[in-house]
Amino acid sequence: MASERLIRDATGKEYKPEDYLTAFSRFVRDNPANVEAIQILLYRPKDWSASALTELRQKLQIAPERFVEENLQKAHEALYSKALIEIVSMVKHAADTMELLLTAEERVGRAVRKITSSRALGAEQAMWMDRIRQHLVENLSISQSDFELLPIFEGEGGWSRANGVFAGQLGELIDQLNEAIAS
Repeated sequence: MASERLIRDATGKEYKPEDYLTAFSRFVRDNPANVEAIQILLYRPKDWSASALTELRQKLQIAPERFVEENLQKAHEALYSKALIEIVSMVKHAADTMELLLTAEERVGRAVRKITSSRALGAEQAMWMDRIRQHLVENLSISQSDFELLPIFEGEGGWSRANGVFAGQLGELIDQLNEAIAS
């Protein structure tokens, strides 16, 4: 049914998936100066954080076309036959069609491999890295406060335990992971 493939914006206007993604690409290309999160993704991945992700989602949602992730995912799935593409990939692809469209699992897996490929992880480090990976798949960023607030980390000893397991280098590691997510 054709109506299932249309995407409705905040005003009720309906878009074909390709038109919606064209409007999204235009928004991304036209707004790096107005949306810091887009600027971070395109030019400063080192600054990626949970607050950048929150800002990105808010700014996209209040755009006239209502670029919420659900609508963007529907349009990408209809056009590219790939489900559950995550927001970082959507923005990067909107700016440059050579950028891959990835699921959160794929993006996080790539980032974790990039950061850990040159490190020999011990058993306890590998367990912590798996917890961090799980968190990143759900949240696309991580911060020190997550280790004290979230049961997946806090229940295992939180920041002090995890930082000890990584010999005091956990802060650097999560900065590298956040940057790799946004790269």
